[in-house]
Amino acid sequence: MLVLSRRVGESILIGNDIEITILKIDGGAVKIGITAPKSYKVYRKELYERIMKENIRASEAKPVNIKGVFEDGQSDRKSDKTSGRTEQGRTG
Repeated sequence: MLVLSRRVGESILIGNDIEITILKIDGGAVKIGITAPKSYKVYRKELYERIMKENIRASEAKPVNIKGVFEDGQSDRKSDKTSGRTEQGRTG
């Protein structure tokens, strides 16, 4: 692990396109700003770990058989015969 000391207003560059700036130091908390391309996803570590755990749990779930959900062969949209529109406002 690289350890660097920075003061308020000072920055750290990662590669050519990520900049981390120290914005405020208040007691034991440090507020940082991160400038990075929108294509990069930036997460707090604890949130990232929860996302990964949930993704693993979802990938282990058994598939659900939806056959027979629409047993009568009709969709769940009801049409309004007087206006010719479906409940969702589309013309039918």
